Amino acid sequence: MPYLTSTPTGTASTDLRIGFGIPGYAHPLVAPVEWGGLTRPGTPLHWVVLNVSDGPGARPDPHCLEAAGRLRNAGVRVLGHLDVTYGARAFGELVSEAHRYLDWYQVDGFLLDRCPTERTALPEIRRTTDTLRSLLGDGHLVLGHGTHPYPGYAETADQLVTFSGPWSDYRWSQVAEWTAEYPPERFCHFVHGMPRGHLDEALRIARWQGASTIYFTDRTDRGGSADPWESLPGYWDELVSRIGTGVSE
Repeated sequence: MPYLTSTPTGTASTDLRIGFGIPGYAHPLVAPVEWGGLTRPGTPLHWVVLNVSDGPGARPDPHCLEAAGRLRNAGVRVLGHLDVTYGARAFGELVSEAHRYLDWYQVDGFLLDRCPTERTALPEIRRTTDTLRSLLGDGHLVLGHGTHPYPGYAETADQLVTFSGPWSDYRWSQVAEWTAEYPPERFCHFVHGMPRGHLDEALRIARWQGASTIYFTDRTDRGGSADPWESLPGYWDELVSRIGTGVSE
């Protein structure tokens, strides 16, 4: 049976409506506007990823502690970033990083980024998620595949990122048939390089494909040389307004 977890109360609580999953802004010193705006009342947040320095870093960062504390006080889930590197990371390294995130930042769960998709990798990912659940208790786990994985992965986490990529691919993307067996709150879509004029179309695609957690931005990855999620999209206020008030089918 799929894992289901309770959700913190407050303006950021998860329901069946579309809301945001923030893949991870730049460091709070570099992106203070981005981090500060996340606690604005009415912003429909499902969770925010904290990536201190390609993980939790070597020591507690006071600026990240402050940013994470503000979010958690506002009822927003904060997830630690664990880079699985498509299965290449050692189990012990991931668990060690998870401990540091929990000890230093009291995170509410984890995003396992660059998660493998193959059936053969599933047992090791299940081992990792089972261990993380034992550490978290009632926490939230997201597998960051970026595409549709082998269906068995849906039984190992609360959510799967089944699309992460450019708008040029998203607008022609197809949903895997097996996802229809699960409710929309189990799936996330991250889209970069998306022009403002296509917001309505992108939101319709997310709804049609059954994904309730999204993040859209006009920032690009510059051919793989940049992180498109580090800063706010130019149309952030408009996107928040559209999501917050509901979007018609």
